[in-house]
Amino acid sequence: MTKKLISEFLGTYFLVFAGTGAVVIDSITKSLTHVGVALTFGLVVMALIFTFGHLSGAHFNPAVTIGFLIHGDINKKEAIYYIISQLIAGIAASATLLCLFGNVASLGTTLPRGSWEQSFLLEFILTFFLMMVIFGSAVHGKAVKDFAGIAIGSTVGLEAMFAGPICGASMNPARSIGPAIVSGNIQCLWIYIVATILGASLAAIFYKILHEK
Repeated sequence: MTKKLISEFLGTYFLVFAGTGAVVIDSITKSLTHVGVALTFGLVVMALIFTFGHLSGAHFNPAVTIGFLIHGDINKKEAIYYIISQLIAGIAASATLLCLFGNVASLGTTLPRGSWEQSFLLEFILTFFLMMVIFGSAVHGKAVKDFAGIAIGSTVGLEAMFAGPICGASMNPARSIGPAIVSGNIQCLWIYIVATILGASLAAIFYKILHEK
């Protein structure tokens, strides 16, 4: 369990550090652009899955952990420890960025561009689709699991590419909680907790139904 929790901490830390760090650095330098930020998120997820997937399952995301719990791939005790590790890592990563750059761009906090309803629905759909890709590429018995990192990382990058400018494309409570708490910008945080958990949970239920014998 210790190795799993360390893996989840390190993976989530670097995911939030690199992904939201790209947002911060682009705000300072104007050199990455939105495309560069989206690619950063996708590539870091891909790299981390290949690095830690064999150790912890490479969740790095409380919503994903809850999805796996509903699907029966992890027990409640492990899920709680995973989520605690992920949340601490996200906050630590944002605190590191604050020390390095100051409170620039709210440290990459996810915020709705339009109405909260619009962002809520987008986050729900994005997380649902991401969770389905995770199940299909990393869990299913017939999946070519050696390529799961590519499939999942590409999905994160794709979703961040088209939805990021509108809702932030979080798909991950830890990714949103860290920057929001450290920057003090928590007014919309609930959207990125509730919508993502609901999306992953519904995906787990649908996936179980689809594969019932």
